[in-house]
Amino acid sequence: MTRPASTDDPAADPVVPALRAGIAVYNSGRYHAAHDAWEECWLDRTGDDERLLHGLIQLTAAVHHATQGNQAGATGLAENAREYLEALPEDYRDVNVDDVRGFLVRFAADPDIEHTPPVELTHRGTALHVAALDFEASAVVARALAEADGFDVEQLDRAIDYAKADLEDGQATSPFVTLVYDLAREENRGIVYQRLAEHTRRRRARDESVDGLFEQR
Repeated sequence: MTRPASTDDPAADPVVPALRAGIAVYNSGRYHAAHDAWEECWLDRTGDDERLLHGLIQLTAAVHHATQGNQAGATGLAENAREYLEALPEDYRDVNVDDVRGFLVRFAADPDIEHTPPVELTHRGTALHVAALDFEASAVVARALAEADGFDVEQLDRAIDYAKADLEDGQATSPFVTLVYDLAREENRGIVYQRLAEHTRRRRARDESVDGLFEQR
């Protein structure tokens, strides 16, 4: 079974930022939101990458259902997750797959999180948390949490594009970069989102004004 080379270049390997983002969201206890971090990438993958992401999505869904008191649903999802992950190497994509499989066996037998606490996910041996993520992974987190919390994702996508453009221009502390990080990390996301949306509206209006100067009259 081929093990893909690990890289943090999202252009070369978009799985890594999505994988790290979802792990951090899961470890924060936002189990329902974690699947949003993985889902778009999962839909584009095949083979072992698809099985890994599908298994993790089933895992987080199982834990989410258990937190909602749906133990029957949690059991079925845990069994499905175990099947997706069964044939993968124990550390596929530098994730603690073997620990997850062991947890899923125990959890399927007793899907009470008081008795079977959720497994902590690790990447490259580290239990990831949002504060430790780079910009690409933080942007995935911000989008997943924004979607889960009912914010305008289209507006956020535009803000993330502005942030990436600023980073390419060497503006690592631009308001867009800073606020995308804050949206991923801060608890009071409503205020952060409002500030980011206002900056986005201003930037878009400015760009449209400049573009208008070059239109034929």
